[in-house]
Amino acid sequence: MMKMFFRALRLVLNPFMLLWAKLSMPKGIVRAGDAQQKIDKECASLALYHFKTCPFCIKVRKEMARLSLPIELRDAQHDPAIRADLMKGGGKIQTPCLRIADAQGNVQWMYESDDIIRYLQQRFA
Repeated sequence: MMKMFFRALRLVLNPFMLLWAKLSMPKGIVRAGDAQQKIDKECASLALYHFKTCPFCIKVRKEMARLSLPIELRDAQHDPAIRADLMKGGGKIQTPCLRIADAQGNVQWMYESDDIIRYLQQRFA
């Protein structure tokens, strides 16, 4: 019974959360063309596994927008292949999760929104 209650609550709240996320999305910082191209290239090795209405995921996506980071978004809630990739690589189905690949092919999986935001700020701000 409780499970059905929370599922119904999510169905009611999801549209409001998506609207709030859209309306409160910050404007990105503007960089010189060469600097933004360098950032774009570095972001190609990053991917954010997320759920669209997860408040912690929204928080990370807002910081990505503020920093003008074109990081690939992977919907782990609705895509079973992406969900399986998250489980296989990161070891758990938890979002947000930032997949960080380096030039040598090593992959790090970073969970926790505050850790991801701190990492993005240190690397790109």
